[in-house]
Amino acid sequence: MENALVPELEISDLRTSLDFYVNLIGFSIVYQRPEEGFAFLQLGAAQLMLDTVGMGRTFDGVADGLSGRGVNFQIEVTDPDHIVRVLADAEWPLFLPIEEKWYRRGSEEVGNRQFCVRDPDGYLLRLTRSLGARPGTVSDH
Repeated sequence: MENALVPELEISDLRTSLDFYVNLIGFSIVYQRPEEGFAFLQLGAAQLMLDTVGMGRTFDGVADGLSGRGVNFQIEVTDPDHIVRVLADAEWPLFLPIEEKWYRRGSEEVGNRQFCVRDPDGYLLRLTRSLGARPGTVSDH
């Protein structure tokens, strides 16, 4: 089943982005149209599209300096620690180091083991694994 929301990211170079997303993060290429600078990727249930600016159809937020600003994409992964090691081996910097973070959701807290990294075009990815839920300390009321 396809997801109801699949972001399409404007990128500057398909080969560079595929190297990052496939070889470092672990996405698979579902299909691509290299002549258009386009690829559709998947990692678990997460899907995204890469579209090279200036090839095929371009919406061109890049020209306005707006691509990726103010958004981060949370992607569920099975082993964030492994991806951190792969990124370290490639000398790719993390935006936020790996951490365990708990967030209040109603009367409980949900936990994530997570880190953040920027892709070659500056898009911020938050790669996370669920730590489950626990009773919260503060209510919504």
